[in-house]
Order: sequence, then C-alpha cells, then structure tokens
Amino acid sequence: MMLLMSATNAQTLRDPTLPSQGFLAVKALDDNQALVLNSIVNGQHSYAIINNIILSVGDAVNGSGLRVSKISKDYVTLSDGRKLQLFQSITE
Repeated sequence: MMLLMSATNAQTLRDPTLPSQGFLAVKALDDNQALVLNSIVNGQHSYAIINNIILSVGDAVNGSGLRVSKISKDYVTLSDGRKLQLFQSITE
C-alpha cells in the first residue's frame, strides 16, 4: 500500500533539470559568430530578421550587446554604426 502511494506522488514531481516556466534562455554570440540579416519586412511597422530572430528598432540583438538603430529597405543599421545589408554587391 505504501509503495503504491509513493509511486503516485512520483508522477506529480517536476523534472528539476528543466528551466522554470516563463524562463527564457538567451545564448550569447561567440566572437566568431557573424550577425546575419535574413530578411526585412517593411510596412506600417518595419521588422528585421537577424540570426532568425524578429527585431524592430530599439530591440537588442541577441547576445551581441547591440541594438537595432534603423531599418531601411535594403539594410539595417546597428547601434555601433555597422550596417547589415540584405544583399551584398557582387562587383565590389
């Protein structure tokens, strides 16, 4: 009887290795990992997709310490002045 009761309690225990609910893990960028501008969406509000994360002006770029300063038709300007272009010129 006691064994049956302890088996029932074990089913309700949560795995302690899982992050708590509402916890968001943020992975910092490695020094050699580049920021990649995947796409730009222009409309009433502009959005940029950098390293597969949707960002708008003022948002922090995940793990880089940078923020999105401006979103243009073909490029995104970061807080350090760097521009991420959607398409690189072949003739450079």
